[in-house]
Amino acid sequence: MHPHPPHHRRRHPIRIWLQPFLIGLVIVSAFVSCYVGLMRDPQPHRIPVAVTEPQLANKVQQALGDSIDVRRADSTTEARDALRHRDIVAVLGTEPHGKDLKLDVASANGLSTTTAVTKLVTAYAHGADQHLSVSDIVPLDRYDARGLAGFYVSFGVTLSGFALAQNVVGLSSLLHLRHRFTLMAVFAAASGLVAAAIAGPILGAVPAPYLPLAFVLALLAAAAAFTTKMLATYVGPLGIPLATLLLLTVGNSTSGATVGADLMPSGARTVSALLPPGAAVRAIADLSYFQSSHVLAPLATLILWAAGSAVLLAFRSTKQRPAAPESPQPAPTPHRSGEVRPTPHRATTDDTPTTHWADIDEKHSAPGNGTTRHPAFTVPPQGPDTMLKASSDCV
Repeated sequence: MHPHPPHHRRRHPIRIWLQPFLIGLVIVSAFVSCYVGLMRDPQPHRIPVAVTEPQLANKVQQALGDSIDVRRADSTTEARDALRHRDIVAVLGTEPHGKDLKLDVASANGLSTTTAVTKLVTAYAHGADQHLSVSDIVPLDRYDARGLAGFYVSFGVTLSGFALAQNVVGLSSLLHLRHRFTLMAVFAAASGLVAAAIAGPILGAVPAPYLPLAFVLALLAAAAAFTTKMLATYVGPLGIPLATLLLLTVGNSTSGATVGADLMPSGARTVSALLPPGAAVRAIADLSYFQSSHVLAPLATLILWAAGSAVLLAFRSTKQRPAAPESPQPAPTPHRSGEVRPTPHRATTDDTPTTHWADIDEKHSAPGNGTTRHPAFTVPPQGPDTMLKASSDCV
């Protein structure tokens, strides 16, 4: 028997320890900064409010400044119709006797936005020594008292698409590109159908029509999955943390559900409309409460993210595909004791090739390490001389 060689402790470079440490710190810092920072001190910025009387419109604009965007309406009926189609967030007018003020709001726009505009108009009414009555003409569903059901549905669907893409990245060496595309596309459809069924017909928290809601959620899952896979393919190991920051942190925190878009800084408002989670939250609200009035823009955003990421993935795979014709597989190489090493099939991948299992097997079967190959990969020796040689080796 040969003595085992001494094992030398391998020292890893400090970057191997430092990289995951820094990535974790960046993600937690971004998550806390986005969610807590946006809710810390939201400020209204040009909230669109329709005012039905010209004289009242001038007074309100002078008193409240840039906090609201006063839009003059010819009649209360016209203003309320704009409110039901989400063109504005409130309607301000006077009572029939002309003394007190009346404010119509739509809590389906989000409690943060509705509360902000109510406080602003209440402060104006108090300063003008007028009484204010408030009516909610587009209320939230009874099972969605705080208006967060759409946000949580979109968050869960985004998370599921992100998690699937992580697993697909690990399967890149086992599945062909078309199989990975099929897996992500079928999962997106299934995720949309399941999430819409639970949030809609089963729990009754999202009153949107089932099939349009499922379509929106399927697009969101596809956008999250294909975007995550695309970033992992192009950026490498940093692609998954980058997708975490883009979709789960920035995208969900600026979606406009927990803090209304009219209360966020200008940069966050711009990002909110361009990322998949914000687009999905807007589409769900439009389908649920506002007669699908502005659903086309968020749908286009979701389609662009999903289709654009898929096209980039396909382009990368086509670019890296070898142009030379396939050569015949080499014959198995015989080793000592008559064993052969099989050459398993490798799937076409758009990622960096991983270590072949045969290489690992060769490493573990080197002389002196006390290990042998699995019997399934050993060819029985032929002939009496070979059998005697194999027997002596075993002894």
